[in-house]
Amino acid sequence: MDFSGFYKLPIKERLAKLREAGKIGAEDEKLLMDGDALKMEVADRMIENVVGRFHLPFAVAPGFVVNGKEYVVPMVIEEPSVVAAAANAAKLARESGGFTAEADEPVMIGEMQVVGLKRGAKKKTEEARERIMAKATEFAAGVERYGGGMRGLEIREISTARGKMLILMFEVDVRDIMGANTVNTILEGTAPLVEEVSGGKVRLKILTNLAVKRKARAKCVWKKGVVGEAAVEGVLDAYEMAANDIYRCSTHNKGIMNGIDAVAVATGNDWRAVEAGGHSFASIGSYKPLTKYYKDAEGNLVGEIELPLAVGTVGGAININPLAQVGQKILGAKSAQELSMVMAAVGLAQNFAALRALGTEGISKGHMKLHARNLAVIAGAHSAEEIDAVVEKMKEGGVYTVESAKKIFAEMKGRERKGEGSCTD
Repeated sequence: MDFSGFYKLPIKERLAKLREAGKIGAEDEKLLMDGDALKMEVADRMIENVVGRFHLPFAVAPGFVVNGKEYVVPMVIEEPSVVAAAANAAKLARESGGFTAEADEPVMIGEMQVVGLKRGAKKKTEEARERIMAKATEFAAGVERYGGGMRGLEIREISTARGKMLILMFEVDVRDIMGANTVNTILEGTAPLVEEVSGGKVRLKILTNLAVKRKARAKCVWKKGVVGEAAVEGVLDAYEMAANDIYRCSTHNKGIMNGIDAVAVATGNDWRAVEAGGHSFASIGSYKPLTKYYKDAEGNLVGEIELPLAVGTVGGAININPLAQVGQKILGAKSAQELSMVMAAVGLAQNFAALRALGTEGISKGHMKLHARNLAVIAGAHSAEEIDAVVEKMKEGGVYTVESAKKIFAEMKGRERKGEGSCTD
C-alpha cells in the first residue's frame, strides 16, 4: 500500500486510506472519530476517583519495514514532530532495506524477598528448589495452556543494612501478555512454601521491570547515498557525545522512548514499565545509550538498539480500552515478540531522526514548524482557518514563539474589526 503524501490528507481521507489498506473497519473508524471510545462507566472501573477522561492525539506512522514485513505503526503522543520524524526515518530506512529485528522469548522475572534468615537458610532453600518450582507451576496454569510457564529459579543471598536476605528470582514465560499479574500471582501462591523451607519471613513478592530475559533488538543500515555523508558524520558525532556525557545520554535515551512509549500507549501497554526497564537496563555498569552507531566497510551508517520490552498483545488495558484494540489491529502484530521487535525498530528510527536533525540543521527548525499549530491555538486561534492563517504568517517570518503567534493573531483580528477582510483572505 502506497502511503506517500499521507500527512497531507485531511483526517477523513487518512482514515479512508487505512480502511483501504485493511488496517481498520467501519466500527474502528467510528471509534477513532467520535472521541467517546472509552465510556465513562468503563473508565470508572479502570482506576479510582474517576472524574473524566483525558484525550491525546492518535496518529499513525506508515511505511515501517521490519524483517521484510510492512507495518503501519499507531502512536499516541502530544509532542509535535515525533510522528513525522518516525515516519521520515522509516522512509529512509525502507530505501536502505528496512529494519531487521529479533526478540527473546517473553520471560518475565519475579522477585521474592525473604528476611529473618537463620543459619543455613540458603542451603535449605536450594535443596527445596524442585518443590518450589512444582508449587509455582501450580499457579502458572493460565499461561501453560498457551505454551508458557515456569522456566527457572535463581536463589541469591544479599547483605543489607537490615541484615542478610534471600532473593528468589522466578523466571516465567508469559507468552503474549505483559505478565505482571501472572507473575505476582505465582509468587504469592508459592510464598508459604518458601517460608516453610527457608525458616524466614517472605516480604516482597513482585515482578521486576528490569526484564533482562525479555529483550528486543533492531538494526538498520542507512545507506550513505540515501541519507547523505553529512548526516552519517553528524549522527556519529552526536552518538559519541551521548556515549561519553551522561547529561546528553539522558536526553538521547528519552528521544528513543518518544517513539517506543507512543506505540506502547497506542496499543494499551504499560509505558511506565517500559520506561523503567529501558532506563535501568541502560544503567547496568554505567548509564549509556540504548543505541549505538558505526560505519560499515562502505561508509554506510549502521544503527543498532537493544533494550528490555515487556509488552503484550492481549490482557490488561488492551482488553478494556477499545482504542487500544484498534491500535493493536492497525499494527497487526501476531505476538508479543513481534510487537516488541516493531517497537525496537520505532525506537531506533526515532533516535536516528533526532540525531540526524541535531547533527545537521538543528532540531528546532523542523520541530517548531510542527509546533506552530499549537502556538496558534495558544494565541487564541480556534477555527481551522484561523490556525492555518497564523501558521502561514509564522512560516513567512520564520519566528516560532508564543509572542509572535499572539501578535500575528491580534493583527488579523484587528484587520477584521476594521473591515479589511477575514484572517483567511
